[in-house]
Amino acid sequence: MEAKVKKAGWAHRSLMLVLMIYLLLPLLATCIYAFAKEWQTTVLPEQWTMEWFNEMFQDIRFLDALWTSLYLCAISVVLSLAIMLPAVFIITVYLPKWETFMKGIVVLPYAVPGVVAAVGLIRAYSSGPIDIAGTAYILIGAYFVVILPYMYQGIRNSLLTVSAVELLHSAELLGASRMKAFVSVVLPNIWPGVMISTLLSFSVLFGEFVLTNMLVGGHIQTIQVYLYQRVGESGHLASAIAITYFVFILVLSMILMKLGQKVNRGIQG
Repeated sequence: MEAKVKKAGWAHRSLMLVLMIYLLLPLLATCIYAFAKEWQTTVLPEQWTMEWFNEMFQDIRFLDALWTSLYLCAISVVLSLAIMLPAVFIITVYLPKWETFMKGIVVLPYAVPGVVAAVGLIRAYSSGPIDIAGTAYILIGAYFVVILPYMYQGIRNSLLTVSAVELLHSAELLGASRMKAFVSVVLPNIWPGVMISTLLSFSVLFGEFVLTNMLVGGHIQTIQVYLYQRVGESGHLASAIAITYFVFILVLSMILMKLGQKVNRGIQG
């Protein structure tokens, strides 16, 4: 029996190792290419250089595009969180009959391709009293719709996992108001799930290209549009941008996770 358990554990670890290699190998190759000066006929680059990173950071367009993507994604995620958190809580706890309807609404972004959604938004908002085509407002609105499934499902799963209805009723029986029960009891328990939904939504938006390029590509330069424009100039430069983009997302996610833990401790305290 013990031998079978060890064999199963070894098989699982081997499978995970193969999966990690499969996922990380393209990223490793991109990282090596970003530091390569000459790499044609050898397994590893013949020369190494920081030239591509220096060129990238000296380009003011890169820093502007990075900042633009950061604040547009942040505004969209915060707006979605501010609306979806109370909405999902109310539907899950007080209006469970509306859950089926809500599920149908939030999965619509999966059913509508980005190109079709972009064309429809441009036609709807490029004329008439609301002419916001090509502006940041239409992009934020589109971003809000794109991350609806991630926000809804993540928050809803967290509420169901912690049995939010029972927690709320228990807090009310002990004399807490509904608002105080939500803030003091329910929110600290679902906060990890909320943070995961937020990080996932931010990552999805930060990598969105088709919708962004079609809606505001000619007016607002985000990091995705900037990468697309520079990829034809040099593969080394494009690799440097991609690696910087990945590292930025990784560091930002770690910072947000740390802040989320501090906020959670503050709420519980």
